[in-house]
Amino acid sequence: MLGVLRVPLVCVGLAAASWHAAGVGPPHLYHHEASRMSMACLYAIDAYGQDREALPHIVNDAFDEVDRIDRLMSNYKADSALSRVNREAARHPVAVDRELFEFIVLATAYTQESDGAFDITVGPLMKAWGFFRGEGRLPDRGDLAVARRHVGSSHVILNRRDRTIAFDEPGVELDLGGIAKGYDVDRVVTILKERKVSAALISAGGSTIYGLRAPPAREGWDVQIQDPIDARRTALTVTLKDRAVSVAGTSEKSFEAAGMKYSHIMDPRTGSPVQGVLSVVVLTSSGTAGDALDDAFFVLGPERSWSYMNRLRDTEAYFFLPDPVHGWTMLHK
Repeated sequence: MLGVLRVPLVCVGLAAASWHAAGVGPPHLYHHEASRMSMACLYAIDAYGQDREALPHIVNDAFDEVDRIDRLMSNYKADSALSRVNREAARHPVAVDRELFEFIVLATAYTQESDGAFDITVGPLMKAWGFFRGEGRLPDRGDLAVARRHVGSSHVILNRRDRTIAFDEPGVELDLGGIAKGYDVDRVVTILKERKVSAALISAGGSTIYGLRAPPAREGWDVQIQDPIDARRTALTVTLKDRAVSVAGTSEKSFEAAGMKYSHIMDPRTGSPVQGVLSVVVLTSSGTAGDALDDAFFVLGPERSWSYMNRLRDTEAYFFLPDPVHGWTMLHK
């Protein structure tokens, strides 16, 4: 999902500097921007607060929380709790802490609600298609058939009493990459609220962003959605105030073979990358929901997504679809 969302943090920062210099607005608010690499992407926070000395420390603590979640939920780190589950859960139930267990319960609920369009058991498919630590490749038919047999939430056995996770057969793997960044963002928002930060824009690599309250003298945080074909252009601008935007698109990881473009966004039900959608933008109340729903809507397509959205609250979606004349067309609900 990286590269689809362009966040004008520099523009916001310049506007803030101008506001302070001009002496307009409440003088007790201070501004701080910072970024850190985590979960293989750039996390950025643009924050306003009343305590000039404390604000940088609060932002740093928020980044530490992102790093903590990465150590818990990454399937790229061999020593993470999730990696331990993936190694051992086919042999015996693996006990995990409450946070990880409840998060996996929540993720599997999105699988049920989306009729399998979002599924955290896609790990074998990501490996078969070369998107795990790679840019993608056409899979061997035999390898793909094996991977498909290991995908589906029915392979995951959750024991609420003991907080254990087990797999019903070897080869099953969990991949939280489609939802963990959104959870990171929500955890950062919680910390910033608890620490009395006045307003902030939190970005997880540009794929999920939350606007906490509004910056000084503005209605909200303006976020530019990049054109799905021409990265130099803006396709859409959305304004966030206590709301999240998440983007799923084909530009983060993709490859071409035999005249076809294949992206990293898998349809867990078919075992193949989704075709016919350029990007999906979801506006909703939380980063976690947006991160799961943008992938689910991408897989479902517009019509089936509209039906799904009828069961959701406070959710909007924009679909960017290929158009032979104009390059792309946009649908919104």
